[in-house]
Amino acid sequence: MIKFQDKAIKADDYCYKSVITGDKMNKIIEKIKMRYLIIFLFVGLFGLSGCENATDVNFFSVQDDVELGKGLEQEIRLNQQEYPIYDSYQHTQYVQEILNEIIKSSEINYADVFEYKITLIDNDEVVNAFAAPGGYIYVYTGLLKFLDNEATLAGIIAHEVSHAERRHATQRMTKSYGISIMLGLILGENPNMWEDLAANLFSGLTLLYNSREDEYEADEYSFRYLRSTKWYAGGILFFFYKANDNREASFLEELFLTHPLPTNRIEQMEALVDGGNIPDPSESNLFSDRYAQFKATLK
Repeated sequence: MIKFQDKAIKADDYCYKSVITGDKMNKIIEKIKMRYLIIFLFVGLFGLSGCENATDVNFFSVQDDVELGKGLEQEIRLNQQEYPIYDSYQHTQYVQEILNEIIKSSEINYADVFEYKITLIDNDEVVNAFAAPGGYIYVYTGLLKFLDNEATLAGIIAHEVSHAERRHATQRMTKSYGISIMLGLILGENPNMWEDLAANLFSGLTLLYNSREDEYEADEYSFRYLRSTKWYAGGILFFFYKANDNREASFLEELFLTHPLPTNRIEQMEALVDGGNIPDPSESNLFSDRYAQFKATLK
């Protein structure tokens, strides 16, 4: 049985250090105030009892996801020290074309709404990728060099697409802040509440930290998205196996912070593959040779 070690994660261990200008902060605060005022009125009048699963409620609109993604994209590009961009059209386009094929899946809901843009981060010490709301997907060069075939990269990209499509970031923000913000608004408590929330909109803690439930769902949808593509739909499993073999390596610490990898994630993916009636992995759906050529050109 393959096992991942559970990692104890502290909130302060992974926090995106961004500086939000005063004007941007004020605009974000005002938008969120209006959003929660409307939500509070709705909840007060109708309640949430009619929802099939109140835990899936998302107080943010799809357009909010778009705006949050744009804001985070701007902040990342302003922070070149922490997020140096790998400025190569050739390599970025290689990964972008994989993304473009994935979002053709009939199960994708927001292909015409979200940006779905790849940005490569020039850091070989980090083996990771993450998605911001609105379809902005960031891939570290360390991850690209860690992988062994194109299908595995496609599986990881599809996993990040799943986070955007399932709107995990704003759903987690709703769970974390929804009730407390509305109560604080009603009672007039904590005047700094809005400022705290606005600052956290651009923090890795809020937007990039994935729960195990998020990861299970993103894995499942990664498999579902890839079934309609040329790639082996269980490609992400090869990443899981290799990460497990290197689980004590320091270069995987950030991966485990943002993407928890308990044992049953592997078991879930293996079950999907076993019951999915998909072709066995081979060069014709892994594209290992082509990926090796791509990796060889990375500086």
